[in-house]
Amino acid sequence: QVQLAESGGGLVQPGGSLRLSCAASGSMFSRYNMGWYRQAPGKQRELVARITSGGSINYADSMKGRFTISRDNAKNAVYLQMNSLKPEDTAVYFCNAALGFTYYWGQGTQVTVSS
Repeated sequence: QVQLAESGGGLVQPGGSLRLSCAASGSMFSRYNMGWYRQAPGKQRELVARITSGGSINYADSMKGRFTISRDNAKNAVYLQMNSLKPEDTAVYFCNAALGFTYYWGQGTQVTVSS
């Protein structure tokens, strides 16, 4: 069992930055593929970025060059650095841990980009 807790969301102006953190409890964190997803009102949840247990990274096209995902296995944590934020980045951001066919989700953290 893995429990995930996101933090770092908030209100930011367009062009600003935020850093999201996801703290994971439980063992074997390093074996999990970790991801950030987001869900805007009235829209489906979508992938933002993913980092595998081996460190391979992929981003959704609209986030490339603006967002950076990283992980610290010693701290059981994954991060999402978000730069050059746009109003369309407004959403609830969720942390995801995946191992085989088992998935865990955090409760989400709200990110609002508005002037």
